[in-house]
Amino acid sequence: MSEIPGNNDDLLALTKDISMRDFHQPFLHNCRYNSRLRSVGGRYLLTTHDIEINLRYALRVGVDGLIDTIKHELCHYHLHLAGRGYRHRDKDFQWLLQRVNGIRYADREALPPRCYRYEYKCQSCGAKYLRKNRIDLKKFVCGKCRGKLRLVADSGPQS
Repeated sequence: MSEIPGNNDDLLALTKDISMRDFHQPFLHNCRYNSRLRSVGGRYLLTTHDIEINLRYALRVGVDGLIDTIKHELCHYHLHLAGRGYRHRDKDFQWLLQRVNGIRYADREALPPRCYRYEYKCQSCGAKYLRKNRIDLKKFVCGKCRGKLRLVADSGPQS
């Protein structure tokens, strides 16, 4: 397969294939693209046992990156259903991920950059804070030294 699956049915078929080939267990739930995911390559939903994949991320990393992301989410899936440690910090998860040659984290370069509109700087220690939304400078102080914050850059909406 040289290009990423174009629809959810093809993605589900690829996920089932990877599950049987690398985990020797069937994948019995749903796998789909979720265009609303922003900061992750994919996610495993604990309540429904479904897997969601970030479509924009998959387009940027290609088939190999998509397969690695699916392996990562399948590690969560199979360990959770088996009642073993399925979280990133658990030894069971780390061992299984290494065994199937999955990736630990999504490639940050392939994820869309976060856009910050406001930059604040502490007047005492010089620490910088990037924020998407404005903050009330009367209520918030520096988290390191408790000094006053000052708005340095404002690239917010122009009226």
